[in-house]
Amino acid sequence: MIPRTARGSAASLPTPDQIADSPLGRYRGIVDDWEAFTAALCRPLAPVIWANPTRITVADLQDLLAEEGIAARTIPWLPGALRLPVETRSGQHWWYCAGLAHAQEEVSQVPAHLLDLIPGQRVLDLCAAPGGKTAQIGLALGNRGTLIANDIASARIKALQGNLDRLGILNCSTTCSDGANWPTAGGQFDRILVDAPCSSEGTLRRTPHLLERLDPGSQTRLPTRQRALLRKAVQRLKPGGRLVYSTCTFAPEENECVVADILGELPGQLRLVPVKLPGLIGSPGLTHWDGHDLPAELAGCLRIWPHHNDSGGFFIAVLEKDGETHAESEPLTAILDPSDGADWLPDLSDHYGLPADWFQHLRAHRQSRRGLHLMAADHCPPAVPRTQGSGLFFHRTNVRPPKPTTTAALLFGPAATRSHLPLTQEQRDRYLRREQFDPTPGQAAANPPGQVVVSYRGQVLGVAVLHRSGIIESLFPSRWSGCTGGV
Repeated sequence: MIPRTARGSAASLPTPDQIADSPLGRYRGIVDDWEAFTAALCRPLAPVIWANPTRITVADLQDLLAEEGIAARTIPWLPGALRLPVETRSGQHWWYCAGLAHAQEEVSQVPAHLLDLIPGQRVLDLCAAPGGKTAQIGLALGNRGTLIANDIASARIKALQGNLDRLGILNCSTTCSDGANWPTAGGQFDRILVDAPCSSEGTLRRTPHLLERLDPGSQTRLPTRQRALLRKAVQRLKPGGRLVYSTCTFAPEENECVVADILGELPGQLRLVPVKLPGLIGSPGLTHWDGHDLPAELAGCLRIWPHHNDSGGFFIAVLEKDGETHAESEPLTAILDPSDGADWLPDLSDHYGLPADWFQHLRAHRQSRRGLHLMAADHCPPAVPRTQGSGLFFHRTNVRPPKPTTTAALLFGPAATRSHLPLTQEQRDRYLRREQFDPTPGQAAANPPGQVVVSYRGQVLGVAVLHRSGIIESLFPSRWSGCTGGV
């Protein structure tokens, strides 16, 4: 039994003997270097972040971190990503709250890169929560067009939406549906990601306490679900489209065996695309396991072992659908209520001095009584299944006075020419802790009382109220207030 201590601490990491005695011991015959494999699993995993390209370049983010004493290193095979020191807790830094970056294990970032995304494609993320891959996809599509992020659990959809809000993803609708039963009426897609629920063995460096919970029986139960998801994804893929199937486990039963079963069920419909990512050390998929031969083409799959890139573990298969298969008609699009957008947005633009064309490629609509949502103008949410949300909650109109959300401020704040208040470092920290604080004489003189966008070092943090009494009131969301500057 591994002792229970603080998550990620050195004392909670397993020993090579514990790994050998666990269900992972059955991989001794397929790992090229067992000692290096176990040694990697006994080391903590360094956190990795990627720069939000709509707000900052990776070079500027790296410089910003260096000024704060964080030595971030680029990853040659993963453009836009930075590996941080092991002890870094990225989610507790101001730049994370401002949506400049997102924390996502480096191997988890690979599937979205392999989708071969092009703006204009219709894309489905079938098992989307917590949303890191969804955000990658949305940004690769230019934050325009139609991306559907689906998950079976409504609680996970809320967490997913929170990440999309912080990062400013405007081209995504969320749905809460069983991906294995995704409705035909939802249409077909140019690209589909199936990051399937799995036994998660490849995440042990990040969550070492899982070692004591590994259940050999999961390799019997989970493949049924995984095959159902992959089978449905093939059905929903357009002719000539690309599908990526991935898991964060080492188990062949959940990886190559699932892919082999679907290839066998649908002969001639699919082509397995050999996976390569320049600079990444990967191993081919297995063609023999547990005394059974598997199709030779499965060698084109990608296995990422922890000791090869000092990372977590992952499995990826890229499939393309025969272009001669039957294409379905275009799906029906949900009818959205555009009421009030034309009334509220001009006032918002005037208050903050936004350029006249700022909303040119965006569309406001009302999803609830709370206020307006904003999404890409060319985003087309499906009529079926019913969407949980489309775009971002942007302007709260059920309060007096109405106010933009923090999500909205992060979007339009850089373009604001009025009611924009830069903060000092001390004020930044107090703002993120939702405390009241005094403006400097210069700040008070530059802005009339009322709502203001606040920023630090040129990066927008959210909305505040400059009261006539001379106090600045933070409107930073309580659910985000774990972010405290300097931590």
